[in-house]
Amino acid sequence: MKNFLLPVIFLAAPLSVQADDALLKKHNCVACHQVQAKVVGPSYKMVADKYRGQIMTDKLAAKIRAGGTGVWGQIPMPPNPQVTEADAKALAKYILEIK
Repeated sequence: MKNFLLPVIFLAAPLSVQADDALLKKHNCVACHQVQAKVVGPSYKMVADKYRGQIMTDKLAAKIRAGGTGVWGQIPMPPNPQVTEADAKALAKYILEIK
């Protein structure tokens, strides 16, 4: 049984990253954000670095849906109400785990 579970755990990790990449594209986040490079908005790595060690998943998920301005400059992030709460939390978790 142990020999069976180990490969399953390792196979599940890449699927999670692929799913989150798909969400980034589905919700058009990549139009303004990239993982390593600042585009219109901050890179996901910049966001992860700023909030590292803080419990920010729910707050970032709310910001993804509601939009905002002032944290990263004066260019506003428009609201994204079409992003479900579940997708917003998955995106926030993914972004905050970037190293």
